[in-house]
Amino acid sequence: MVTITFLIINVLVFLLMPPVGSAPFEAFIRTWGVTPLDFNVTAVLTSMFVHAGFGHLFSNLLFLWIFGDNVEDRMGHGRYVVFYVLCGLAAALLQTLFAAGSQVPMVGASGAIAGVLGAYLVLFPHSRVLTFVFITFIEVPAVLLLGLWFATQLLSGLGTLAAVRPQDMGGIAFFAHAGGFIAGAALVLLFRRPERMRAEWWDHVAR
Repeated sequence: MVTITFLIINVLVFLLMPPVGSAPFEAFIRTWGVTPLDFNVTAVLTSMFVHAGFGHLFSNLLFLWIFGDNVEDRMGHGRYVVFYVLCGLAAALLQTLFAAGSQVPMVGASGAIAGVLGAYLVLFPHSRVLTFVFITFIEVPAVLLLGLWFATQLLSGLGTLAAVRPQDMGGIAFFAHAGGFIAGAALVLLFRRPERMRAEWWDHVAR
């Protein structure tokens, strides 16, 4: 229920935004995004539902759709909401730590969704995720797929430190992804409900 609600909210916000690339769009991003140089918690919350383009929106929501419902099921609706928000906050904090002087606003649900991925890895490490590779679909172990994803984000983030000055960091917030993932993997140990941890065989295939 919560995962689907988040999906709908993100789509509705995107549909109500000014046209991508327009001056009103840029103003919208700066108003509702979170800027490291002027960090505040309210901006973090609003930025989690704003996306910079259709591709940005689609990729984020695809990951949320695939992994979110399983994590929500193991936590329950209320805990999952708090968990999701905390992961988004942790993601924004880590990105701000590495780009404290940046005036480039951050938007998107990817930090919070990275937390969902981290939680999924802890909860379902042996599940197999149907993944498109080259010209076919194959089932890949979650621990391999998500482990590689996290390593890619962390290494890419470290690469940006050598490429630009912190105040100029923009584009993809790799440290936000890494921070959200780490927060999710840790917080799931507190937010999961023991009575919901029994999994049947059909639960081990991500939808």
